[in-house]
Amino acid sequence: MTAAVAPAGAAPVLRRPRRPALRRAGWIVLLLLPGLGLILVMIGSVLYVAVAQSFGLYNLAGESVLTAAHWLEVVDRRAFRRALSYSAYIAVVSAVASVLLAYPLALWLRRPFPGSLTAGALLKVPLFVPGLVAAFLYLNLVAYHGLINQGLMALGLTDRPLRMQNDPGAWGVIILQIWKNMPFALLLLSGALQGIRDDVLDAARDLGAGPFARFRKVIVPLTIPAMQASLVIVFIGAAGDFAFQSTVGPTNVQSMAQLMLFLSGTAGRWHEAAVVGVTLMVLALAGSALLALLARALARAAR
Repeated sequence: MTAAVAPAGAAPVLRRPRRPALRRAGWIVLLLLPGLGLILVMIGSVLYVAVAQSFGLYNLAGESVLTAAHWLEVVDRRAFRRALSYSAYIAVVSAVASVLLAYPLALWLRRPFPGSLTAGALLKVPLFVPGLVAAFLYLNLVAYHGLINQGLMALGLTDRPLRMQNDPGAWGVIILQIWKNMPFALLLLSGALQGIRDDVLDAARDLGAGPFARFRKVIVPLTIPAMQASLVIVFIGAAGDFAFQSTVGPTNVQSMAQLMLFLSGTAGRWHEAAVVGVTLMVLALAGSALLALLARALARAAR
């Protein structure tokens, strides 16, 4: 330590040298570099190649020319705009519905009761089922000669099978997205709810707050980080989904993932596929940020 110059009669002020702090920060950076550095390099390189390829560079079949023509051509297509709005719609509805459904279940499982471990385990089963397997299981239920149609006809409720597969409203995709992602939101929200002490809720109850008031003014503000994380993760996964859309999704519209696969694999237009991929990444980032801000704004309004 070094003593700073102090006025006459005053005790000297001791200041710690900055070298230990800088050395500690340097060690932290070096320790994180093998793992975090590799991740940043890999993600950064993929992002750079995708952006560069969308502007005509890294041509796989010809000469590379820096141009914005691919962006102008893709953005001007109606199929691209429909795919963008469709993927955004699926992602927003799936994220919001998953969180809304996970909240009451997390509150229900907050305090142990007979059978709570079994109920929690059953609710987490979708985490261990691959998405493509879940899609084919759903098809067995809603197909033209699936279990639901056979049951309705056996009960005499319908004379012939109903058309439920590949519905134009994409309800099959939304149902599967909620079924698959709700358990993950439940894990995050359950952890946040477990961290709320009982005396906090008891104090709110003693002050006259009812169940809804405790949920609105105590539980929601204290679980905002978990809510935001759930919305962001579910939104990103649903926006880039391919398995559910390609199996049970509507046939009159493509998702962004389907459009990117068609442009790159079927049509061989890699630069246009890169435009779709970059747009999908921007959609994931922008939509996640908006949902996180919306969740925080709702929490402020609830106070």
